[in-house]
Amino acid sequence: MQKIKKAILPVAGFGTRFLPATKAQPKEMLTVVDKPVIQYLVEDAVSAGIEEIIFVTGRGKRAIEDHFDYSFELSKTLVEKNKLDLVKKVQAIESLAKFSYVRQPVPLGDGHAVNCASHLVGKDEPVLVMFGDTLYDSKKSPVSQVVESYNKYQQSIIGLSEVNPEEVKYFGVIDGKDLGGGSYKIKKFIEKPKKNAPSNLVQVGINIITPDILKILKTMKKGESGEIRLADAYSLLLNQKKALYGRRLEGEWLDTGNKLNFLKASIKLGLKDKEIGKDLNQFIKDLSKDI
Repeated sequence: MQKIKKAILPVAGFGTRFLPATKAQPKEMLTVVDKPVIQYLVEDAVSAGIEEIIFVTGRGKRAIEDHFDYSFELSKTLVEKNKLDLVKKVQAIESLAKFSYVRQPVPLGDGHAVNCASHLVGKDEPVLVMFGDTLYDSKKSPVSQVVESYNKYQQSIIGLSEVNPEEVKYFGVIDGKDLGGGSYKIKKFIEKPKKNAPSNLVQVGINIITPDILKILKTMKKGESGEIRLADAYSLLLNQKKALYGRRLEGEWLDTGNKLNFLKASIKLGLKDKEIGKDLNQFIKDLSKDI
């Protein structure tokens, strides 16, 4: 059994939904409570046994590299000011995993981004792929859930969540057989169906892909969207009569892909924060009285 040791995180997008905030900083570095979104993802991956994080970056993403790098000046200043608790927090980030950075020169789709990092993945090695909009409020790590499913089926796994039926048109939707325990054998994968969606189970951006998917991506010129997309690779895999599974993730999906959901995620996680949770809860109660 191949252990999942590496994760690819495509972070080369422009984050146009958050302009002007993302004009000079990556959207993945926008802060939820006291941590950038990307750190939540990395911490979740590491908690599930991931040892190496491969970022696929683009222009203007240097802040991500700096965030996970060692900062002598910052550590020195904190020590001099006797802020040793903050020193521990900062150093914990730097030692989370082994970090690698690959450039995606042209934004040709999420599958192309994965392709850019494929040379850092072994020939027969499965790899975790996570996208920067996916936070989860869950007792059980969502990455550990997809790893659990991979260990059981030894095939590519798509992390899934249920959404309202009117929202399925914005996501990749599956048609599959319910195997129980949150697992599904996928029969069809449809990207952003305009009508007659087969279910309300959608891809959330936490996946494990096997070498079969990587081989498809390497030979794909472009899919139906005009880009090289993982969604098209999934469909091609199914056309080859190969197995593809899904895992409905326990917990609440906090999709930070737009401004409203980003604020919701900040409030949800802020209410659970030991430092500000109580005061934030009181603020919300007081605010509701004035509405």
